[in-house]
Amino acid sequence: MTSSRPYLLRALYEWIVDNGATPQILVDATAGDLEIPASVRSGDKVVLNIAPEAVRDLEIDDGFVSFVARFSGVSHGVIVPIDAVLAVYTRENGQGMMFPESGPAGPGAEADGRAGDEAMTGPRPVRGATPGTGETGGDGDQNDGPGDGPDSPGGSGRGKPNLKVVK
Repeated sequence: MTSSRPYLLRALYEWIVDNGATPQILVDATAGDLEIPASVRSGDKVVLNIAPEAVRDLEIDDGFVSFVARFSGVSHGVIVPIDAVLAVYTRENGQGMMFPESGPAGPGAEADGRAGDEAMTGPRPVRGATPGTGETGGDGDQNDGPGDGPDSPGGSGRGKPNLKVVK
């Protein structure tokens, strides 16, 4: 079967937007095909704001999430491989879903050697997610880069961020 990750990502994005919240994705910044400005990479993971007000030309297809966003006042094309998306959740309350990381696995591995998206455990809901990576992503001129948002290390933070998985 094909991966369910892009379908779940599209559905959760729509649900978050329909509820008037800000959709964010947690991305594995070490992914090979990831195309984001170098100034945004501050560790192994990065948070991208994908709200309709923050990005242009958002497309979530079976292989990639792509859009145009402003970073430090400059527009950049962003391409994120679907397998590099680790979670999708709301900025406001952290509700969303965390996806298992892709990689070699025993039972449930696909024919090409990658683990299936939901092999054994399936996606896990996320509540109260505030990953410690600093939010980035086009937020119009209001959030032009890392360190500008309230959840970022330089912003008016809420203490040490954490990611909590609710079963």
